[in-house]
Amino acid sequence: MREVDFLLVGGGMASAYCASELRRQGADGSVMLVGREQDPPYERPPLSKEYLRGEAKREDAVVNGTDWYVENDVELLSGKSVMSLDVGERMAKIQGSEEVRFGKALLATGAMVNILRVEGAELEGIHYLRAFGNSDSIREEAGKAERAVLIGGSYIGCEVAASLVEMGVECAIVMQEEVALSNGFGEEAGRFFQDVLESKGVEIIGGTALGSFDGDGRVERVVTEDGRELDCDFCVVGAGVRPDVMLAQRAGLEVDNGIVCSARLETSVEGIFAAGDCCSYDSQVHGRRLRVEHWDVALQQGRHAARGMLGGTDPYTAIPYFFSDLSDWVGLEYVGPAKDWDEVVFRGVFDDGEFSAWYLKDGAVAGALAVGRGEDLIHARALIESGADVEPRKAELADADSELETVGA
Repeated sequence: MREVDFLLVGGGMASAYCASELRRQGADGSVMLVGREQDPPYERPPLSKEYLRGEAKREDAVVNGTDWYVENDVELLSGKSVMSLDVGERMAKIQGSEEVRFGKALLATGAMVNILRVEGAELEGIHYLRAFGNSDSIREEAGKAERAVLIGGSYIGCEVAASLVEMGVECAIVMQEEVALSNGFGEEAGRFFQDVLESKGVEIIGGTALGSFDGDGRVERVVTEDGRELDCDFCVVGAGVRPDVMLAQRAGLEVDNGIVCSARLETSVEGIFAAGDCCSYDSQVHGRRLRVEHWDVALQQGRHAARGMLGGTDPYTAIPYFFSDLSDWVGLEYVGPAKDWDEVVFRGVFDDGEFSAWYLKDGAVAGALAVGRGEDLIHARALIESGADVEPRKAELADADSELETVGA
């Protein structure tokens, strides 16, 4: 029976950065990384952007090249799954019947896309985006299509629509929210992004849900819940994801909208950690449990989990950071996340495409969005961490000529 000191389950960002941090911290024990995809761990943001548009290659998105794993003595098992975990015996069964005994483990099993269960969902030409192969299929469709319909008005729907328009495909977005990206940023900020999309020719159909897909063997049109029919050559669905907790649940770990973790990212079983999309951790900064689906969080949590596996006791206190690009039309950055807010204070000018939006809850900064003003987020992070009352200084917060260092001081 094989034995490893550190077993990393999941072939994404969190595991890759956990492996590199273990070695950076001087861990000399054996490390095994097991991922179900055939590719080594890679970054997913390019799948809806430059990789989809054919402007980048697969190797450009890979976190650590295959040579790195050899040079750093990290055993990489791609195209394999961990079928079961016995957390008491510290035993993992790898696909192919191999059994491995481990010392400590990271569960970074990620998330699974939500598959729509509506009439016509089985038709050809309906795509979801999670892996290289999905992006390849969408690019192939775009090369011979005139019109696509995107389902969902959040990151995936908006990013893919922007990329497809750049590739010469006419696009429409069908979404339940009235304004694109408004669920996370509010209607006023969301309207800015929707205006950008519409100015580039993207048709936005808001305030209605998908009713059904229609076609003869292949999708030919989308029918909204209120009866509107939209012809298309193919569809891309961005209906969110759900954390992949199946392995953890079968192993008896506590799960609740993710794998339940302490502030250290340790699961309900000592010595087993979680990170990335599947990790629901106790955030001491936010005063609530958080599960965040984004690139930077997986990266940061993977590193933190590595330090915890080596005996570190510090809580994970990094402020979650998000970014998105609508082709090269506009980019956004965000820190938070704000669960809800009482007021939004805007700094800068919408029309110039340089502004920040500050989401206040009970007088404190709960989140901040930046377009063309990424430097504002440095101060936003500090204000979120401190919980300072900025209510008396809102005028300074809104004045782009004032010094942010003084707000909350």
